[in-house]
Amino acid sequence: MSRRIPVLVALTAVLLLAGCTASAPLPSERPAGPDTPAPAPSGAPPVYPTGETTVLATGLEAPWSILPLGDSTLLSYRDTGQIMELTPADELREATVVPGVDAGGEGGLLGLAARAEGEQHWIYAYFTASDDNRVVRMPLGGSPGSLTLGTPQVVLDGLAKAGNHNGGRIAFGPDGMLYVTVGDASDADSAQDPGSLNGKILRVTATGDVPQDNPVDGSAVFSLGHRNPQGLAWDADGRLWASEFGQNTWDELNLIEPGGNYGWPVVEGQAGNADFVDPAYQWSTSEASPSGLTMVNNTLFMAALRGERLWGILDGIHVPEGSHGLEGVVSASAYFEGEFGRIRDVAPGPDGTLWLITNNTDGRGSAGPDDDRLIQVELAPLVEG
Repeated sequence: MSRRIPVLVALTAVLLLAGCTASAPLPSERPAGPDTPAPAPSGAPPVYPTGETTVLATGLEAPWSILPLGDSTLLSYRDTGQIMELTPADELREATVVPGVDAGGEGGLLGLAARAEGEQHWIYAYFTASDDNRVVRMPLGGSPGSLTLGTPQVVLDGLAKAGNHNGGRIAFGPDGMLYVTVGDASDADSAQDPGSLNGKILRVTATGDVPQDNPVDGSAVFSLGHRNPQGLAWDADGRLWASEFGQNTWDELNLIEPGGNYGWPVVEGQAGNADFVDPAYQWSTSEASPSGLTMVNNTLFMAALRGERLWGILDGIHVPEGSHGLEGVVSASAYFEGEFGRIRDVAPGPDGTLWLITNNTDGRGSAGPDDDRLIQVELAPLVEG
């Protein structure tokens, strides 16, 4: 595994910006809950896809995010701004159209997240508006099979938008804070600019305030130097991982440190530069173009768009002793290469399965007659032999 250099002191010196009745079970202070499996114990064996898959839904329109909610699942449609519900009867219905979505290029309705505050349940959405990228939250109503979403409330706005590099993944961490991936919006220098929220991973409260324990007082920035991060996941030890699109050479998997600088646009991939944090793993852009990221039983799963495959990733901390000799390193294995086309997002499914959505109708893929699809992947423990 590559060397990691703390850079909080340097970041502190330069960052000066200021921060900016439902019955479905939802996550509350932690992402773990009835709808999101709790992290596996540290010693649990990792898993791998057995090859057995089940198509759960077809005819999805440029889907971007999977949000399991117990008996129902929500899916975001990038270009139409729709949030669709996959009901307990496995039917697709429109839960809402998010007002103000201004889709174009890679922009539109992107990431989804959920949170419960007492009896009130909220759905969060990251989307491209007419003037910016922003995060809103909407009260959830109804019951599985007839979910509704109320009037949006702005949580975070003013994030620069562009035809590409909009980031867009949102997720609540084990600390109850909202993490937001923001791309550089085609302005590479913004990733190193302390006056910009672009090219960053942000950490805010559920209402968009800056937490007092962020790396820099008054700043929503949790890490910087990112080009276009689109995946977030936490492991059993509470460590944050993020997947990131590179430019022409290397796509990245990063282990995120509070206040860490990940180098873009000064470096791309593992540069060995003491001023920046090297990625834990890197791929050629033809193998990955990574988007969604999730953790199932101490195994990271990463969706690959251009690479048209699912990546299963292990780090040495969670590989059982004597199993494949992977202690102290990061190992990645490809699955379903070319079988489903572009893969946009992954999420834990029921009973220890994995869910993924294809992304062949987004203008860059080759759509088949059933695209796009929500697919369930069976998983099994990874054991030696």
